[in-house]
Amino acid sequence: MKKTSKDYIFVVIQFLLFGVYAFDFFQSLEIPKFLATFGMVIAIIGFMIALLTVFELKSNLTVFPTPTEKAVLLTHGFFRYSRHPIYTGILMFAIGFALYNCSLYKLLISGLLLIWFYLKSVYEEKQLSQ
Repeated sequence: MKKTSKDYIFVVIQFLLFGVYAFDFFQSLEIPKFLATFGMVIAIIGFMIALLTVFELKSNLTVFPTPTEKAVLLTHGFFRYSRHPIYTGILMFAIGFALYNCSLYKLLISGLLLIWFYLKSVYEEKQLSQ
C-alpha cells in the first residue's frame, strides 16, 4: 500500500515523543522503593516484548502504520495475545522506566504515547483491513 501524509505525521510525532521522553524537566517524585523496583521489572518485560516482536515481524516490520506490500497476518507468538505487541512493549517500558526514575514528567509523556499509539493503531487497523 502507498504511504500517505498521515503515515509520516504519525511517525514524526511518535519520534518527537520518544525524543522528549529522553529528557526530564521536573524534580523526581518520592515513591516507595518496591514501586521503583516494580517499574524496572515492567520496563525490562516491555523491552523484551518489543524486541522479540520485532524478530517475529521480520519483513513485515515498518515504522509506518500502513503495512508493507508483502505483509501477512501474524497469529503466533505475541500476536496471538495482542494486535500491537510492539506498542504494548514500548508503553510497558516507558511507564516502567518512568516509575523506576520516579519521574512524573516521563509518566506524562508515557500517557501521551498511550494516546498516540491508540490513534495510530486505529488508523493502522483501517489500513490493514484494506
